[in-house]
This record gives sequence, structure tokens and C-alpha cells, in this order.
Amino acid sequence: MSDLPNTNPEALRLPESAKLSAPMSTHRPRILLLYGSLRKVAYSRLLTQEAARLLEHFGAETRIYDPSGLPLPDDAPVDHPKVQELRELSLWSEGQVWTSPERHGAMTGVMKSQIDWIPLAMGAIRPTQGRTLALMQVSGGSQSFNAVNQMRVLGRWMRMITIPNQSSVAKAYQEFDENGRMKPSAYYDRVVDVMEELVKFTLLTRDVSGYLTDRYSERKESIAMLEKRVKLNEAV
Repeated sequence: MSDLPNTNPEALRLPESAKLSAPMSTHRPRILLLYGSLRKVAYSRLLTQEAARLLEHFGAETRIYDPSGLPLPDDAPVDHPKVQELRELSLWSEGQVWTSPERHGAMTGVMKSQIDWIPLAMGAIRPTQGRTLALMQVSGGSQSFNAVNQMRVLGRWMRMITIPNQSSVAKAYQEFDENGRMKPSAYYDRVVDVMEELVKFTLLTRDVSGYLTDRYSERKESIAMLEKRVKLNEAV
């Protein structure tokens, strides 16, 4: 019995540590932040703004997307201005932060709609693949992790590098002052931890994300398609 794997040798490549080193980008890490509420006083938005302040302090460039006016998925064409804005920001980003309130034990529809409008692929471009992702949630009651756990599944589906740390802020209405700033607390310390970790992971992976997401199955498919085109050309 052969000890060789049952693979296409043209598509099979051994991982190389040398390819995990690349010239480091000199621009600041680009982080897109999404939040999941349209309320006038939205604690997910306030937490997102606090996260952006921390990210800027850690040397990142940030953009916060305002979901107000974004249509429901499939209820408008993809050239809708809010959809285009979201997709362009996703392409611009090297990392993302998703922050949702927990509603009925899950992320909000506002949060899910934003994620659903970002496709897994746009032609040959993947607007989320290889980007880092940090997850946070706010709750009106006791601490829960339902929303962040759901978003973690989605981040994996979107082929994102979802960092291990995450934040869940319980009784969020008690954690912000009258100016909308988050008060010092163990919850705040965790937010600092998450944003620091996100910047580190982004710096570590952004220049080699193409290699990290280069897959045998996709190389095999490309080779098969090329061989098919060659045969068609020969038959003409």
C-alpha cells in the first residue's frame, strides 16, 4: 500500500516557514468597525467608538460604518449607496470589529444585515478572507456570550482570522457616563485587551494573509479548469 497521500501532486505544496515572512507594510493597520443598533442611545455604538479610540491609540487607522439607511438584504440592488459603502470599507480593511447588542438571545438583525451584505466573494475578490476580526457584545441584563458566539461562527464562515479574545459587557447602561464614555472597570480592561490583541494579530498576518489562505482545494480546482480550457482549445 502506498504511503503517498491521494492528492494532485501539482496542487499539493508543503508549508514553508520562509513564506510566513514578508516585507512589513508601513501604513497603519486599517480597521473597520460595525455595530448593531439604530437606537438614539445605542450602547453598541458607544462601545464601538470606545474601541476606535483604543485602536487609534495603538496605531491603527479606523473607520466606523453607520448602518442607518442600509436596506435589508435582497431588498435593494447591490449598487445601493449604503451597500457599496459597506463593501468598499470591507475591501479597504485589514481587520474588523463587530459589536452587537444581544436581542432575544442572539445578535440583532441590524448586525446580521451588515454581514449578509458583505459577500464571501465578489468575482475573484474575497472582501473578508484573511482579515482579522474581533467580537464584542453588550447586554441589558446579566453577562452572556450568545451574540459573540454567533458572530464567531459567521466570522469563520467569512474566512476571517477571528482572534481568541472577546468582550461581553453586561448591564451596559451602567458602564457609560453621561458623555457616552465607558467607565473604568474590568469590562473596560477586557475591551483594551481585545483591541490590543486585534492590532497584534493584524500586524502579524496582514502581509502574509494571501499565503495563509492559499488552499490546496482551490489550486486543484484551478488546475482542473485550466486543463479543461486547454482541451477545448485543442478540439477547436
